[in-house]
Amino acid sequence: MSDSITTAHAAADRRDLIILGGGLVGMTLALAAARAGITSHVIDRADPADLVAEGADGRASAISTASWNLFTNVGLADRLEALGCPIDSIAVTDGMKPGRIDFTPKPEEGSLGRMFANRDLRLALFDAAREEPAIAWHVRTEALRKDRGLHGVEVELSDGRVVAGSLLVAAEGRQSPTRDEAGFALAKWEYHHRAFVTGLFHEKPHANTAWEIFYPAGPFALLPLLDDAQGRHRSALVWTVAEKDAAGVAAMPDAMFVHEVAARMHGVLGAISLAAPRMSYPLRFHHAGKVVDHRLAVIGDAAHGMHPIAGQGLNLGLRDVGALVEVLVEGMRLGLEPGDAQMLARYEKWRGLDTFMVMSVTDGLTRLFGVPGRAASAARRLGMGAVQRTPMLKRFFMDEARGVSGKLPELLQA
Repeated sequence: MSDSITTAHAAADRRDLIILGGGLVGMTLALAAARAGITSHVIDRADPADLVAEGADGRASAISTASWNLFTNVGLADRLEALGCPIDSIAVTDGMKPGRIDFTPKPEEGSLGRMFANRDLRLALFDAAREEPAIAWHVRTEALRKDRGLHGVEVELSDGRVVAGSLLVAAEGRQSPTRDEAGFALAKWEYHHRAFVTGLFHEKPHANTAWEIFYPAGPFALLPLLDDAQGRHRSALVWTVAEKDAAGVAAMPDAMFVHEVAARMHGVLGAISLAAPRMSYPLRFHHAGKVVDHRLAVIGDAAHGMHPIAGQGLNLGLRDVGALVEVLVEGMRLGLEPGDAQMLARYEKWRGLDTFMVMSVTDGLTRLFGVPGRAASAARRLGMGAVQRTPMLKRFFMDEARGVSGKLPELLQA
């Protein structure tokens, strides 16, 4: 920690926040803060043009009802409304055996969420950021020096510029250097699994249904996307395999990969073909027990990373955004500055329990469905049958999927 911030630099380039990382979570924070009158510098090493190039990222994200409320409240709904596919029901099954659970809300309750291509989310966020004077966006550069002093924070960029603010926010993703430099301890472990992600064209319409098919080697998820411009039916695939088998799957030619995927789908969507590039990444759990320090807050994947089994990773980061903005707005209304220690302590307390609960449930499901053997499968299906017949339990799981459980920040409320 240093107090070497120069008056000249602080006066010339000072804003309320310095956000390190301009990805989905970092840029949503900048935009949500701007709508509340809070200014920011956003620093990102990437070139935005590379991030939104056609074919650069075939991934898609499930946006919960609460997260959609956030996008609506910060003015992104008009840009995104036509691009998302509603998730009207979720089918959960143990290897496509009898005893599945169907989560289908009543029509008046709306969908369980929406599926968006990551590229579409980025385009909407980046376009909005360019139009927002409260956001100073610094791209193709990175932080060389970060000083957190008594009266503010100062960051020297690799392009020679120096920016200053009251609060430093690390939104740099799982490998966050700022989090590690601050000495935050992480609870972490490897799942020894790898997720293969791509898009599929399929013969039959998906009827806005998401499939979560559990196999002993890992979950196999099919997530509905809008039909493409040619009217072809599409879904996103997240196929989890054991790390020991991952090299073999990665080496498969496309035709063999499609054959293996089709075998696990049991024909639910008819004939299939690839609709996007294949990507893969290792699956790990990490949770920072501490997410604030002197003039520092850590959000999104920099603070927590989990198995994609429930599709809650991005949504958890967006809850961080809503909570942090609410804490900042209320504190600044009382005359406190964004880097005030009381405000940061409130943010940490608020997010700590919620994050831990969601991550614990996700980790528990991963382990429960990963137990091999007929007896374990029979026990799971017995439990799933009980959930299917118990409206209160189904309501609990649907509320979790929508992201509307617990104390919700105002930005995530309708």
